[in-house]
Amino acid sequence: MDFLKRLEDHRSLEKQLAWEGAFQEYLEIVKERPWVSQLAHARIYNMIKDAGVEEIDGVKKYQFFASELFGLDKTLDKLVEEYFHPAARRLDVRKRILLLMGPVSGGKSTLVAMLKRGLEKYTRTGQGALYAIKGCPMHEEPLHLIPRDLRAEFEKVYGIFVEGELCPSCRQMLASEYGGKIEHVMVERIFLSEEHRVGIGTFTPSDPKSQDIADLTGSVDFSTIAEYGSESDPRAYRFDGELNIANRGLMEFQEMLKCDEKFLWNLLSLSQEGNFKAGRFALIYADEMIVAHTNENEYKAFISNKKNEALQSRIIVMKIPYNLRVSDEIKIYEKLIRQGDLRDVHIAPHALKVASIFSVLSRLKESKKQGMDVVKKMKLYDGEDVEGFKQKDVAELHNEAIDEGMSGVDPRYVINRLSSALIRTSTKCINPLDVLRALKEGLDQHPSITKEEKDRLLNFISVARKEYDELAKKEVQKAFVYSYEESARILFDNYLDNVEAFCNGVKLKDPITDEEIDPDEKLMRSIEEQIGVSENAKKSFREEILIRLSSYARKGRKFDYSSHERLREAVEKKLFADLKDVVKITTSTKTPDAEQLKRINQVSAKLIAEYGYCAICANELLKYVGSLLNR
Repeated sequence: MDFLKRLEDHRSLEKQLAWEGAFQEYLEIVKERPWVSQLAHARIYNMIKDAGVEEIDGVKKYQFFASELFGLDKTLDKLVEEYFHPAARRLDVRKRILLLMGPVSGGKSTLVAMLKRGLEKYTRTGQGALYAIKGCPMHEEPLHLIPRDLRAEFEKVYGIFVEGELCPSCRQMLASEYGGKIEHVMVERIFLSEEHRVGIGTFTPSDPKSQDIADLTGSVDFSTIAEYGSESDPRAYRFDGELNIANRGLMEFQEMLKCDEKFLWNLLSLSQEGNFKAGRFALIYADEMIVAHTNENEYKAFISNKKNEALQSRIIVMKIPYNLRVSDEIKIYEKLIRQGDLRDVHIAPHALKVASIFSVLSRLKESKKQGMDVVKKMKLYDGEDVEGFKQKDVAELHNEAIDEGMSGVDPRYVINRLSSALIRTSTKCINPLDVLRALKEGLDQHPSITKEEKDRLLNFISVARKEYDELAKKEVQKAFVYSYEESARILFDNYLDNVEAFCNGVKLKDPITDEEIDPDEKLMRSIEEQIGVSENAKKSFREEILIRLSSYARKGRKFDYSSHERLREAVEKKLFADLKDVVKITTSTKTPDAEQLKRINQVSAKLIAEYGYCAICANELLKYVGSLLNR
């Protein structure tokens, strides 16, 4: 019954949104809300902007794309600021075809689908509302009714620029039904919809021999020729081509460069002059954003053909590369997996991460910088600082490899292999090793891959395995240290006492003999070395710790085990190293004694409660780490 009530509420809302009135009433709406008459590009730009914008490190992050597209913030920032923004201001950019060019499964189609769905929702809001002449097959802007001679005066009074002319159908309707009285012409609120073919058109190339240009520009309705007597009578023509119905919104050309030339010729005048030829009529005005997508090989073939020069000059190419951040690649796979029905299968922590490491590594280019390899580059791109490099070096690395991300393993291949592993699992849980195994098996079944490329990808699987080995050991390390938490805190406090004495140049008191002793350099170095603090850097690291300690004391806060992430990591690693033999024996023994069993249960409980493991993958992790430590 609750759902039936929701259906009733939905119908009620639909009725509230609907509006119909004469042109003179529409003028009152325009006066109050001038944005209802905005052009297509401006509406799309405002739709993106109204969803929210956040600037991070000089790059604008648009919330409109945040739920579907990951790792493309710079690309999307460039797209919005270099195409949509100037186009919204009626600059010449809007007269260009936007061509999204990039590798397969890189997000081109997703981007266009988001714009389409976004327009459908946006036109149902107050800010995105738009109106059309009632009965117009092209959903004509009502202000086109204003005679050209009066438009300058209209702009002075209303502050609104009017662009475009009436379509043949509206021109005929104005004369025959309204006697030329524009103030009586009926206007209605419209909602863009791909399904209902209102303001959103899609053209997909097929066999050029069977595909008709009428798919784009409409066609003569031969059943009405006898009634109206001429093919040039608008009433004898169906204005139902994709270019017709996309007026006021967006026109998508899927795989545009696969289209036959005769279909592309229509884009010449549409992109430059904003009109196209249909039937035996004068050029028909259309206000629509034209977006197309293609891959790099087809684009190179297109620009090498001199016959295409006229169209080339009317295209703005926007590269859509693969994502190069591991954390964002994980989000892509999470999104794709959520679309399936796998609620009964548990995905172990790091399972998607190892797949993402493999994918991203395959897309990176080798750097000429000394000391930089693809693994370091991957970590740096993902926001980690690596030895010898900082985040400020990322821009230089991007500039060094301009086409990075335009090739490599595509998300579709990885999700296919993940799907295979998820379906085949007998334990209802899939772990990182299952994922790596599935990726490797997929390479064996790949028919078009060369031996060199296969070896290269197998190497990346090995690298991903090594990265996982470190993650697995660290996970168990954290869980084991928790079961020795008191030992960790004692070690932490001991280190702080020694650092304070070292920085202040004083001695410590032996707790047993009361004699004065020098700070324990061996202890401090054994902890600092765990996180790569060099001999030369030890003094500045200790001073940083002391400054943090003083800052906490000044604010009346306790500087504890969790107050400094790197120091905490160092203490955990040191304690884990000291307990290595205990961990090795505990995790690898087949017949644990009571104490060992208690410790295993504590660690498993920690892994399940705080790290996202289930009983199956927690047990698998402990066995795997035990085997690693025994090597």
